[in-house]
Amino acid sequence: MNLYGYEQINLKDLLITFSKALDFIDYHIANHHLRVTVIADEIATELGLPQEEKQQLVIAAMLHDIGVFTLADKLRLVEYELTNPYEHAERGYLLIKDFEIFRNIADIIRYHHIRWNYGNGQYADGKEVPIGSHILHLADRIEILIKREKEVLMQKDKILSSIQNSGEKFFNPKVLKAFYSVSRRECFWFEATHLNIEQVILDREALPIKILSLNELYELTKFISHIIDYRSRFTAVHSAGVSAVAGLLAQLSGFSAIECQLIRVAGFLHDIGKLAIPVEIIEKPSKLTEPEYNVMKSHVYHSYRIIKGIKGLEGINTWASFHHERMNGDGYPFHLKGNTLPIGAKIMAVADVFTAVSEDRPYRKGMDMDKALLTVESMVQSGNLDGDIVLTTKNYFDHLNDIRIYTQEKTLREYLTTKYVDEIKQND
Repeated sequence: MNLYGYEQINLKDLLITFSKALDFIDYHIANHHLRVTVIADEIATELGLPQEEKQQLVIAAMLHDIGVFTLADKLRLVEYELTNPYEHAERGYLLIKDFEIFRNIADIIRYHHIRWNYGNGQYADGKEVPIGSHILHLADRIEILIKREKEVLMQKDKILSSIQNSGEKFFNPKVLKAFYSVSRRECFWFEATHLNIEQVILDREALPIKILSLNELYELTKFISHIIDYRSRFTAVHSAGVSAVAGLLAQLSGFSAIECQLIRVAGFLHDIGKLAIPVEIIEKPSKLTEPEYNVMKSHVYHSYRIIKGIKGLEGINTWASFHHERMNGDGYPFHLKGNTLPIGAKIMAVADVFTAVSEDRPYRKGMDMDKALLTVESMVQSGNLDGDIVLTTKNYFDHLNDIRIYTQEKTLREYLTTKYVDEIKQND
C-alpha cells in the first residue's frame, strides 16, 4: 500500500459522493439522484431483476442527469411533464458511452425519458429500450412529485393519483404494477426521503463492491472532470490542463511515478466544487460582482467537502482543495500559510494559475509566454506562489506549455464530438 492508500478506494464510495455533488446547486434538487436510486432499486427488486441488472440500474440512477449543466435546466426537470427531456439524456449518453466501467449503463441513461406510449416506447432507434430505462423514468417522475417541505405519507395519495393519470401513456405497465405494490409499504416512502439517503443505499447493498486500481481511479476522475468542465465551453478543458501540468511539475520536483499519477487525479478533481456554482457565474463575460465572487470562492470549500467524503482520497484532497491557498496566508477558504501547505498543494496552485492565464476566458484571451511568466513571477513577489516551483515552471516553460496544449487540444476534440456543442454553436 502506498502513502495515499488508493487501493482502498471503493467505487461505491466515489459514486455516492459524486452523485450527491451533482445536486449541490439547489435545495429543491438536493439528493435527487440518490432518492431516485432508492426508488428505482425498490421497483427493480419487486420486479425480480437479476443482481447484475440491478447494479447497472442503480449506477445509472446515480448518474442519470449528468447531461444537465445549468441551474435553469436542472430546475426545469422538476416539472412533471417535461417539454424536451431528451436532449440532456442524449448528452449524458454521449458523455458516458466510451467510458469502460459505465459502458453497460449508457443506453439506460439515454432512454430514461422515453414514454411507454401504449407500447410504442418499447423500441427506440431501432432497438429495444432497456427495462432499466423504464424503471428509471418512473422513479425519476415519482421523486420530483415528492415535496420536500411536506410529510411524505400525506402526499402519497396525490402522487399515486398523478402516476395513475399518466398510466401507460407514460409508463411501462409491468413497472407500474411493481410500483403500486411497493407503494403500499410505508417504509418505501420513508426510505426514499430519508435524510441520510446515502446510508440507505449502502444498507441496500445494491452497488457492486469494486476496489479501484490506480489506473481505474485515474480514468474515473478524468471522466468526472469532463462533467465538471463541460458545463461551460470556457472551462471545457481546464482540469485536463491543470492535471497534465501538475503531473509534469510533480515529476520535475522529484515525485515518484505513483505520486505523479495521484497528483494528476487531484488535478481532475480540484474544481469539483464548481458543480455547486451556477454556470451563469462561470460564464459571465465581465467582472463578477462582490456577491458573485463570493459564490465563486465557495467552490474550493465545496471541493474539500466533496472529496473528503471519499475514503482513501485524504492526501489527494489536500493537493486538490488547497489550490487557492497562498504562501502568505492570504488565500481562501482556509487561509493556510506556506509552511502548512503540502508541496502537492503548492504545485497545484502553480499549475492552476499557469493553466488559467494561458487559456481563453469569457473576459480575455490567453496570455503569451512572456505575460504568463510575468504573472506567475509577480505572484511569487507578492507572497502568493512558491518560488521554487515557479522557478521550475520558468526553466521548463516550453515543456509545460506543450503538454498543456497537447492535452487540452485532445480534450477539446472530445468535447466537440458531443452533440450538445453543435446545438450550442447553432444558437450562437
